[in-house]
Amino acid sequence: MSERVIVRGGAYYDSVTLMLVSRAAGASVGMGTPLNVELLRDQGFEIGDDVGPNDLVIAVRADDEEAIEAAVAAVERELASKGAPSAAAERAAARSIAAAARREDDLSLAFLSIPGEHVAYEASAALEAGLHVFCFSDGVTLEDEAALKRRAAERGLLFMGADCGTAIIDGVALGFANAVRRGPVGIVGASGTGIQEVSCLLDAAGVGVSHAIGVGGRDLSAEVGGLMMRRGLELLAGDEDTRAIVAISKPPDPAVATAIEEAAAATGKPVVLGFGMTLEEAARAAAEHVGGSLPAAGERLTRPPVRGEVRGLYSGGTLCGEAERIVGHGTFTDFGADEYTEGRAHPMIDPSLRLEHLAAASEPVLLLDVVLGYGAHPDPAGELAPVIEALDRHVIVALCGADGDPQGLDAQRARLEAAGAVVTRSNAHAAGLAKEAAGG
Repeated sequence: MSERVIVRGGAYYDSVTLMLVSRAAGASVGMGTPLNVELLRDQGFEIGDDVGPNDLVIAVRADDEEAIEAAVAAVERELASKGAPSAAAERAAARSIAAAARREDDLSLAFLSIPGEHVAYEASAALEAGLHVFCFSDGVTLEDEAALKRRAAERGLLFMGADCGTAIIDGVALGFANAVRRGPVGIVGASGTGIQEVSCLLDAAGVGVSHAIGVGGRDLSAEVGGLMMRRGLELLAGDEDTRAIVAISKPPDPAVATAIEEAAAATGKPVVLGFGMTLEEAARAAAEHVGGSLPAAGERLTRPPVRGEVRGLYSGGTLCGEAERIVGHGTFTDFGADEYTEGRAHPMIDPSLRLEHLAAASEPVLLLDVVLGYGAHPDPAGELAPVIEALDRHVIVALCGADGDPQGLDAQRARLEAAGAVVTRSNAHAAGLAKEAAGG
């Protein structure tokens, strides 16, 4: 067995790019952060003490030197296809969030995607600098989240998060979001994939979205009190381009739900509170408020129903929960949950763990989501199709995407259908088909 470690100083690539390079080339490729260095050392690689977080580290282990050379060449090809690295000096125009805010008068929002132990401090600094915060990172305690949101509310700011996956602010996508058209419906949601499905269904209806404000999955808990959903409703109420609003969440705390209802009534605009609806129903109601209508979901099963269990393998937590409630039985897994993403990329970026479970599933009916858009895998259908083709079972896919998404909505659908899957744009409809396939 041979191995090689290559270190390139000052060559920065983002973690998603390096994850894709690693998978394609069969090597370990990452920045020399303390965590990455520790992981490589645990694998037996010798990494020098002078390696820093702005250094690119390529670690390869193979049967012989010829295989090593092939893997390194594959890494080079993949890196070249991703574009030139960023120089560390170009990335560090300011030494802190506060300094950046002082230098750039038009700076209004901080996007935080950093290790969890640093999030609360940086989020507080951003709020004190007068910036709205999109907090993609998790690792913030519920107590800290409540305190940060109280401070944001006092300053008239938005704190989107923690663990906020999606937002579209003034046409700019943040986190996982889709290339949907602009339009008259505003969304505020304590759900990333929930926002994505509603915005994509509105896009399919020809309606479009003014803004989509994510608030983090815990915002409607008793401890946080729906502070940012109420703030989001207030902002959308004051936005002249927003004619109707839809609010979505997993079931909220009852007292918080009452407060949200009062805030919705105070907007003076039609507000769809989707707490007891499917995402499809919420999107349909919002579209109707502005004179639109959702296309009917007409997909049907392509093979006879069978008696048996449903296995749900999801990358979106809200989509998974909705499907489980509709089907009413079976085994459902949200591969985007914290226990599955610790130390690895989200399944919308790296589908490998879900693919392993899909290939090993024994249930006669398999239900899964495929989420397109910015930040997601460039070709999820291409990864799934060979596994689906080998299963020869009921496979039903809820495809969440828009015509403008970089993966190509129609091409993704065609590839999945060619592999034998039934594909529908509505997660609720997909769950209904799965229930039917399993004998009702």
